[in-house]
Amino acid sequence: MPIEPPTPPASDAGHSAFKSRGGLRRVLNAMRYSLAGLRAAVRHEAAFRQELALGVPLLALVPFIAPGRWQALLMAGSVVGVWIVELVNSAVEALADAVSPEHHALLGRAKDLGSAAVMLSLLSAAAVWVVVLWP
Repeated sequence: MPIEPPTPPASDAGHSAFKSRGGLRRVLNAMRYSLAGLRAAVRHEAAFRQELALGVPLLALVPFIAPGRWQALLMAGSVVGVWIVELVNSAVEALADAVSPEHHALLGRAKDLGSAAVMLSLLSAAAVWVVVLWP
């Protein structure tokens, strides 16, 4: 006879106490948390600041140097993609550091995988810009 997992009380079924219920309040809270995350990245993550310092001027150039709309979208998206991957990498690193300050092989692997993802996003962005701007 298979063992069934316990069923939560009807009032809690399908809902976590840590999740909001929805509506405009949820959207506003999500925006507030997202802005707090961006501020934390700028304040605490040197790599994110470096990528912003390079990416913001590149984004400003896109409308002037992209040959067309789709190329502009690819160029801008590749820059924003680097920022997204860096934010996720920074989140993984922060979580790993919070879990254990001592070296742990799996935490080290998680950090290395995040770093590899950032490197691939940077290489991909560079490839997009080279291909779009190649004469």
